[in-house]
Amino acid sequence: MLNNLTGWHFLIILVIVLLLFGAPKLPALARSLGQSMKIFKNEIKSDKEEAETTGSANDSSKATGAADPTTKS
Repeated sequence: MLNNLTGWHFLIILVIVLLLFGAPKLPALARSLGQSMKIFKNEIKSDKEEAETTGSANDSSKATGAADPTTKS
């Protein structure tokens, strides 16, 4: 879909964005987008670390034969 887009297409899109939002608002818009992406990346990283620590904790409890407190027997 995006294979047919050329530099002219992106230039036209940029002009339309400038007309819609105005030049003074674009830096604030870009800054806000950057902050949102940074927060999103940090959340994904923390979720991965949490999953790794939880996964390794579950593996060690199974290896030692410890009972899982979340299951009822």
